[in-house]
Amino acid sequence: MTPQSEADLCDAVRQAEGPLAIRGGGTRLTGQAGELLSVAGLSGITLYDPGALTMVAQAGTPLAEIEAALASENQRLAFEPMDHRALLSTVGAPSIGGIFAANISGPRRVQVGAARDFLLGVRYVDGMGQAIKNGGRVMKNVTGYDLVKLMAGSWGTLGVLSEVSFKVLPRPETEATLRFAVDGAGSAVQLLSAALGAPYEVSGAGYDPAQGAALLRIEGFADSVAYRAGKLSTLLAAAGAVDLVDDPAKSALLWAALRDVAPFRDALGDVWRISCKPSQAPELTARLEAEALLFDWGGGLIWALVPEGCDMRARGGAYDGHATLMRAAPETRARLGMFQPQPAPLAAIEAGLRAKFDPRGIFNPGLMG
Repeated sequence: MTPQSEADLCDAVRQAEGPLAIRGGGTRLTGQAGELLSVAGLSGITLYDPGALTMVAQAGTPLAEIEAALASENQRLAFEPMDHRALLSTVGAPSIGGIFAANISGPRRVQVGAARDFLLGVRYVDGMGQAIKNGGRVMKNVTGYDLVKLMAGSWGTLGVLSEVSFKVLPRPETEATLRFAVDGAGSAVQLLSAALGAPYEVSGAGYDPAQGAALLRIEGFADSVAYRAGKLSTLLAAAGAVDLVDDPAKSALLWAALRDVAPFRDALGDVWRISCKPSQAPELTARLEAEALLFDWGGGLIWALVPEGCDMRARGGAYDGHATLMRAAPETRARLGMFQPQPAPLAAIEAGLRAKFDPRGIFNPGLMG
């Protein structure tokens, strides 16, 4: 089913006789069974106010359309959402509703926050087929119970987004990347933590073990970028040799590759996405025994490439975080599940929320426990 309006979407949900597999652009794998319910027909930017740094768009609006409109006003989605298509071998076009439903946030999260932090308001259809609005279209509108944050990252298990309003930010004049030669995850995380703790507004902090390189990004006015790059080079001089990538196009390519996990695209094996405390990352990755790793968010996000069928949750043991299975064969996904099971108290809260929002249990059942 591909409803062409919010009213059609309400009718489709009310008339559903069984599970619904909710889809945006279809670029992320969930493996959910049920009748396909796509929001691709709900497309278009309904309001854009560059002066107020806000935009409203229907949930199925392609990300490319959003980004083109913003670029025309020298603005952007500051949380730089990942494009999963190459990594997951999927087709289609990422949609703005899917990005917020899955809370897709890129390297700049360490500076500006996650996708959910930019979401101002939502319209969605609940499990009974009712259209509900929460939040607003301006940054000062924060009245009412904050269902906006609940919908962000719920992966369509609480409701089907039909429209989202969100804030945007100006595009900086330029960017540069400091690339440090480091020996091992421990040294890399120590360097990244020192940089993020310094007053130089780092907007990206990653590490590629295969290249032995820790990456730091700085954005802003050209003079400011040059000044801060010099200060960081001096501050971190003892960490290792440093290479300054001051061509903004080349710098952007480095961060797009990290954001989209480009080194894993054509590699055989399963791909896991692991969130943890940066201080725990070196010890945790040693236990994983992965074939390849990438670090983002200063070590708080780890991408791991492992042999097919490996249970990385069992390998990882106890740590403060969780592991999400992003790419694997259907049988592995069925056995391990995409999302890590929640502790009993949190699982009970989640179940209670789903019972309120989706009393018939038809939205992506089983996806998140």
